[in-house]
Amino acid sequence: MPAVHFGVTIPQIKRTWDEAKSASIEFEAMGYDSLWVCDHLYGPQSPSIPILEAWSLVSAVAAITDRVEIGTLVTPAGMRNPAQLGKVIATIDNIAGGRIIPGLGAGWMPREFTDFGVPFLSTGQRLAQLRETVELLKQMWTEPSVTYEGKYAQAHNLVCEPKPVRTPPILIGGAGEKVTLKLAAEHAAIWNNMAVHQARLPQKVEVLKQHCASVGRDPADITISQQCLVTIAPDEASAGPMLETSKKIFGGHMGDPTGPLGIAGSPERVRDQIQKHIDLGCTMFLMEFFGRETITPAKLFAETVMPHFR
Repeated sequence: MPAVHFGVTIPQIKRTWDEAKSASIEFEAMGYDSLWVCDHLYGPQSPSIPILEAWSLVSAVAAITDRVEIGTLVTPAGMRNPAQLGKVIATIDNIAGGRIIPGLGAGWMPREFTDFGVPFLSTGQRLAQLRETVELLKQMWTEPSVTYEGKYAQAHNLVCEPKPVRTPPILIGGAGEKVTLKLAAEHAAIWNNMAVHQARLPQKVEVLKQHCASVGRDPADITISQQCLVTIAPDEASAGPMLETSKKIFGGHMGDPTGPLGIAGSPERVRDQIQKHIDLGCTMFLMEFFGRETITPAKLFAETVMPHFR
């Protein structure tokens, strides 16, 4: 069986640092492989919803944990100066001792760009920003000095020291078949399928393989990851009401928990659904547990599901 990686999102929206800190420590103790934060400057539902900034939070979590990897799901490439972002990530990777996974994407929420004085460009332009950012970061983390002249990213005799402890494995998130998946085939260590496209994972995996063939890369070199909502309960009877509630709250943007690949139900059914993903080549699960209080379902998952795949 291939190695299976289980990551979990930490409390961040309408939560305090104390809540995020406590959950991070508990999730690491439970045996999860990684901790994840979303990179939004506003809560997705409304600018008035409090949210802890992603890279500040990653840095703080790095300082209070010892083993877990820590990543962003995902950082919009055009929302920050690319060169400065590369320096921030390199520094945090030193704090973490080589445990950072920078997740990058194109971004989709206009106001968290424009309200902060950053242009929200067209989809094509944002994808070009993403490509240039990935190219620049990879050079910054491996070369003594960098000069990069892109349309959206520039650097002039840039020196990034200290280098990251390890060259951070770049995760590229998104499901666009023409551009994003090709970019993943060229540059990603990890490709993450967004939860909203979970049911289309088989199609997306095939497209990724086609792009790998076109650029001459072995698709086995890329870890396939699935962002997913996990609704777990001790038995199917208990899970039923939770499924209906989660469908109403998340409205499909975190996938359909009752769909063919929905990860929901008793531990036995959750294990079966995870195996379906593994059979498609997906070996990394970046999970958000349903419920205001996520420690209890995370513990149930860690005790009844994770050991089956270790």
